[in-house]
Amino acid sequence: MPYNILLGIAVSLSVLFFWFGRRFSRPETTGDDQLARFLSDDPAAAVLESYAFTANAPGFRERVLVPLWRALLQRLGRLTPGYNVEALTQRLETAGRPYGLNVLNFLGLKFIAAVIGGLLGFLIFDVLLHQPTLISLLFLLIFMIIGFYVPNFWLSGVIRNRKRMIVRALPDALDMIVVCTEAGQSFDQALRRVGEYWRNALTDEFARILTEVRFGRTRREALLSASQRIQLTEMSNLIAAVIQADELGVSIGKVLRVQADQLRTIRRQRAEELAHQAAIKLLFPLVFLVFPSMLAVLLGPAIPLIMETFGSIGGG
Repeated sequence: MPYNILLGIAVSLSVLFFWFGRRFSRPETTGDDQLARFLSDDPAAAVLESYAFTANAPGFRERVLVPLWRALLQRLGRLTPGYNVEALTQRLETAGRPYGLNVLNFLGLKFIAAVIGGLLGFLIFDVLLHQPTLISLLFLLIFMIIGFYVPNFWLSGVIRNRKRMIVRALPDALDMIVVCTEAGQSFDQALRRVGEYWRNALTDEFARILTEVRFGRTRREALLSASQRIQLTEMSNLIAAVIQADELGVSIGKVLRVQADQLRTIRRQRAEELAHQAAIKLLFPLVFLVFPSMLAVLLGPAIPLIMETFGSIGGG
């Protein structure tokens, strides 16, 4: 009898372990799966990836605090009303995924900003200003709406700054790429060389292009993905020229040299345009700030004399 019980327990444990093994087994990954995992929004995957390629273990912030914060934003993002997710995804990609935010993280951030804005408005008008409850609730709603849209303004600012950084860094990076390609290096090696010397938004995009190529995408697909992600005219023209040169067998170095000359011309024209706008932009500070102070300094001492003169005339 005890042997039958032990045999049943052993069989049950075997079946249970087999089920657990099948349930949590890791299937064989392909190149596309590895690329999706590398570019995924899962913070745990990013931490494990960084731990696999570095000798130092991630700290407490990367292992615990960042995953908890993003998990909270992920859950709050599911509570917010859904809308055009594709447009928001495109905007986050154009912004370079600041702080690793995905769509649900960003929606959760908007939810938190709305709650904080509503509480702030209620405290200001109910506790500090002692307004009626109805007015306080009205301003609570107004501040919630403002707080809900504040992350959108922040994201727009991040996109503008990132595009500005890419435009500024592109001519110098192109010059270095031209030098590298004319010295006998391939286009991918030239991109890698630029990333070794500089670290900015443009080199981050170069690194992502190389990563996608290394994980199985063709160069054309990686470049077109970067063009769609950045949404910048200068970058789109450059990528189109590189793809066309690659397909036709033209020397990439010559094409890049032409593109570098065009970018320098565009940058000089943009600088001249900003210089011409400076006079108009200075008009409003001069009229509303500088001229009143000058008049106050020049006419200020004469005002008492004028008033005394008119007072004596009126008295006489």
